[in-house]
Amino acid sequence: MAGRIRDEDIALVRERSPIDAVVGEYVQLRNAGGGALKGLCPFHDEKSPSFNVSNGMFHCFGCGEGGDAISFVQKIEHLSFAEAIERLAAKAGVQLRYADSGYVPNRQKGERTRLIEAHRAAAEFFTEQLLTPAAELGRRFLAERGFGREDAERFGVGYAPNEWEALVRHLRGRGFTDKELVTGGLASQGRRGPIDRFRGRLIWPIRDLTGDVIGFGARRLEERDDGPKYLNTPETPLFKKGSVLYAADLAKKDIAKRRQAVIVEGYTDVMACHLAGVGTAIATCGTSFGDEHIKILRRLLLDQDEASGEVIFTFDGDAAGQKAALRAFETEHRFAAQTFVAVQPDGLDPCDLRLQHGDAAVRDLVASRVPLFRFAVQATIAKYDLDTTEGRLAAIDAAAPIIAGIRDRGMRERYAIDLDKWTGFLDEQFVLRRVREHGSGRPGDGRRGDARRRRPEPAPVPQRPAHDLNDPVVQVERETLKLAVQRPALLGPAFDAMPADALLVPGHAAVRSLIAELGGVVTAQSGPEWAGRLRDAAPNDEVRALVTAFAVEPLRSSGDPDDRYAAAMLSRLQEIQVTREIAKLQSKLGRLNPVEHREEHNRLFGDLMALELQRKMLRERAISSL
Repeated sequence: MAGRIRDEDIALVRERSPIDAVVGEYVQLRNAGGGALKGLCPFHDEKSPSFNVSNGMFHCFGCGEGGDAISFVQKIEHLSFAEAIERLAAKAGVQLRYADSGYVPNRQKGERTRLIEAHRAAAEFFTEQLLTPAAELGRRFLAERGFGREDAERFGVGYAPNEWEALVRHLRGRGFTDKELVTGGLASQGRRGPIDRFRGRLIWPIRDLTGDVIGFGARRLEERDDGPKYLNTPETPLFKKGSVLYAADLAKKDIAKRRQAVIVEGYTDVMACHLAGVGTAIATCGTSFGDEHIKILRRLLLDQDEASGEVIFTFDGDAAGQKAALRAFETEHRFAAQTFVAVQPDGLDPCDLRLQHGDAAVRDLVASRVPLFRFAVQATIAKYDLDTTEGRLAAIDAAAPIIAGIRDRGMRERYAIDLDKWTGFLDEQFVLRRVREHGSGRPGDGRRGDARRRRPEPAPVPQRPAHDLNDPVVQVERETLKLAVQRPALLGPAFDAMPADALLVPGHAAVRSLIAELGGVVTAQSGPEWAGRLRDAAPNDEVRALVTAFAVEPLRSSGDPDDRYAAAMLSRLQEIQVTREIAKLQSKLGRLNPVEHREEHNRLFGDLMALELQRKMLRERAISSL
């Protein structure tokens, strides 16, 4: 059994794994001001970004998930703590050691790390094999489609020898076990042991967003091969085809920069697009475009605004291509960005189009995109005989639910008018009423469910805290604690002298106590290290979540917070505390008989006057500091 990873190695991994770089592999982040970054949360589906990154932490104010770079990798990749450390260490070039046994031997590494290493070794093996005489058929296949040696190297294309155990022998020699090869989908279990899953095929490595190889797509080269034309890695601990987009690791920067994603159908189509200058092209891996793909794509696009961002589906012009486009239309409502479809009239896919007409033709195909709604409506009405009244009415009823699902009212009515024109019905008001009936779900429209299915599901409502975040007192407490976590040096001894019960919200008081237990803000240095210490020492998940939120939530100061801003917050907090003491004294005085308890009444009245003076001074100090 593996020992514990040494603390100094964990600290080094943390140091070399900046949170913005780690999160940025999965989420498109934008400046949120005050040094913070913001993006769409990868842990729940949301329309507006509530996922924040700052001070070495991430926190989603929508679903409540939060933590540091290590816990982010744990959550998004479903890894143990040790596996997340191993993954980050591999990226950062840190050699891990275990407390019990020096440098980590292969047998001690986590399963995911071992499988990643096996896939990396397999990818290198396949690319080397493409240069051998046995791979002539594979090189000819690429050349016939306009791809040279440099193109193959760019995408890591390789060749699987037409042998039963070529890869198995190679990986055994590299120290991998038969169980690891079968678990990773690199080999299948034969009667006498594992055999290569891919044989005599051209191979494309499939990578995750961070660039690690997690599977392969393999294309049959010989017709006598009785296997499927394309054979992909099966479902494994690494490879989940429903949540993998081929070439997303290569395209993600262009997708974020151009706010555009082009979805094609195959590996060679992706290659053709990228080589033609369409660097935003991606493809699914042996499955149709689904919900998990959408979540990934929305994060890469920072998909929050209908006015910007494009998702372009490209399909063959045949019946199968039209059917695929209509399937894509079913998911249209999941995007805030505008959705389009690009179909080549002569039926050529991007690979054949580039081969026959050059790079410019591929770029022109993408540029000639049409809105997916228009394509869906026109493809639907094309099924009916528009030369008859009955056919035109049927076409209108078939297309009306599609138009009723358009979010923008103006665009919805514009398409209704276009529907009248496309069907030749020549009665705009009638068609508009028909569309409205489908949209309202009135009895008798026959398609109520279809229209409603195209409306987005309401986002889950996060559990509200027991206190009101709009309460001015709560805001002052929160702002002061944000300073204590993000900029502790600004607060100094005055904060440390403040008792925990000075804070009304129980969670806030718990964070204040935690800070005191670690020596107070006077012992802290600003930056991720202090926030990390607080988070690690938190007594429970609730306090840990609050620390994370305070570390990433932007401060409310108009500029960079300084000593004056910190003094104002402390004065406001002290003023609130004094105001509570005044209220207690006033209550006590109200219960005393000034005649019977003259001495105590006069003493309390004097205390009250002193507190009133103190409150006035604190208020003036807070105002002058802002």
